[in-house]
Amino acid sequence: MQNSKTLVATPTLKRRLICLVYELFLLTAVVMFGLLIFLLVTQKMSHSVIEHGRTVVLFLVPGAYFIYSWTGSGHTLAMKTWRIKLVKVGHASVPLKAAVLRYLLAWGWVLPALVICWRFHLTSKTEVASALAINVVAWAMTAFIYEDRQFLHDRLAGTRLISLPKPVKAGKAAKPAEA
Repeated sequence: MQNSKTLVATPTLKRRLICLVYELFLLTAVVMFGLLIFLLVTQKMSHSVIEHGRTVVLFLVPGAYFIYSWTGSGHTLAMKTWRIKLVKVGHASVPLKAAVLRYLLAWGWVLPALVICWRFHLTSKTEVASALAINVVAWAMTAFIYEDRQFLHDRLAGTRLISLPKPVKAGKAAKPAEA
């Protein structure tokens, strides 16, 4: 849906959520690589260092991946595939501060569910999956708060997702005139 004041279309909620699923697959590989490096470096350290360090890696590796992607090209590989770009109005590229803020705020997709699971000792796969599913649906619904359909974390970070046009195929770009 496009706001009458907006010159660039916002990707549909369906497209953004499909992109999010694709992003999760890619992010899994990135995080696993980060954990592999961490475990190779810390294999002789105490269990508590490894346990706490793993938590730090699980927070910092995705952050580095997203922030680097957003401040560079404006999109991750999944966003590029789905022709979605992150922008900050008035800037040529997303500033570091806005990207960091967006990353921290985007934890709203899962952090409330994780806190609830911890607080109420919900540990079964069904309970955790249910809490996460409810949280993801609730966060996705924040796109309906504003007319431009941006998620809450984008609104608060001052960023926005935009749709990129489909690439023009070389054959269709310049057809020679037939005689």
